[in-house]
Amino acid sequence: MKKKKLASAFLSLSLAAGVLAGCSGSDSASTSKKGEEGDTIKIGVNLELSGGVASYGQSISEGLKLATEEINKEGIDGKKIKLIQVDNKSEAAEATSGAIKLTSQDKVTAIVGAATSTNTIAQVQIAQDNKVPVISPSGTSPEITYKDDKLNDYVFRTSFIDPFQGTVAANFATSEIKAKSAAIYIDSASDYSKGLAAAFKEQFEKNGGKVVAEEAYIAKDTDFRSTLTRLKSAKPDFIFLPGYYEEAGLIVKQARETGLDVPFMGGDGWDSPKLVEIAGEKALNNTFITNHYSSGDPDEKIQNFVSAFKAEYKDKSPDAFNALGYDTGYFLADAIKRAGSSDSDKIKDALEKTKDLSLVTGTFTLDEKHNPIKSATILEFKEGKQVFNTKINPE
Repeated sequence: MKKKKLASAFLSLSLAAGVLAGCSGSDSASTSKKGEEGDTIKIGVNLELSGGVASYGQSISEGLKLATEEINKEGIDGKKIKLIQVDNKSEAAEATSGAIKLTSQDKVTAIVGAATSTNTIAQVQIAQDNKVPVISPSGTSPEITYKDDKLNDYVFRTSFIDPFQGTVAANFATSEIKAKSAAIYIDSASDYSKGLAAAFKEQFEKNGGKVVAEEAYIAKDTDFRSTLTRLKSAKPDFIFLPGYYEEAGLIVKQARETGLDVPFMGGDGWDSPKLVEIAGEKALNNTFITNHYSSGDPDEKIQNFVSAFKAEYKDKSPDAFNALGYDTGYFLADAIKRAGSSDSDKIKDALEKTKDLSLVTGTFTLDEKHNPIKSATILEFKEGKQVFNTKINPE
């Protein structure tokens, strides 16, 4: 997922060399192998714990902490994982600074985060220069791991990518909703939103559908009524709204108020408890999202996770970001076990070779671009509740 511009990150990157040099002196961990401190393996966590998309980072953190507690009951070759967490405040520049701190001062063996694509991309050069694996639990932009025909070989993800979500949504619109026409409404400043929309449009038209209207909004807008009126006049059967929960909630609420009652569909950016607070339960009826998992999926592994999470977090039902954080912990632990070492290079090699790893959000096999090949879940909102609709496997 992607939010905000990267301009401020470049300033931090330009300072990185000096900061790294200044932090290269000896410290309390300098006598230990990188990534280790006594009987612990140090893992950095660089997440959006405050700011505009804090809901995502906080959920990932909860899932990751639960996985770490479970993993540490047995340990990994006699060692336990120690999480060292920084708050990137939902800003790219802060994500860059956090990555510099984790690699140069804390000397972690790997980094989990960020939640959004922009804040993950802000760490890529730090990961590559320091040869420390970075794993984004929910960054869906293809450019996180592969850009300009070049693999960022120290960067990984546990989520599927934007084109997959957009394609799944288009197929659902035509095969399940039976939509012949669609409108697309995007966040003009979000590469996440634009990426999903492009994939949706391509597949929807390939399926024989017609896109009858395309509109855009700007993040932090609060009044969408005039645009929604234009969309209503185009008479679409279906509206694809690939944005984040803050704006998506208001858009759906105002759409229903203007009499626009057609099905809406978004991506994983809708997945936040705050969506229902913003939109209202009734307004969300007849809306759908592509997501990484559903707590209502009857799969035994999923239900075991749901039970463990509720026991840990006072009966809270885990959302997809909780599940992705949990899976990222196990994805990394599995690689550390297979590597037989906390050495970052060996862990990177082990991550690349991940195959048929059964986790909560699917069975993982990593492709040549470090993207997991796994299923997607379609969820439907009914009276404010996410209801499992179907699971779509990759072709």
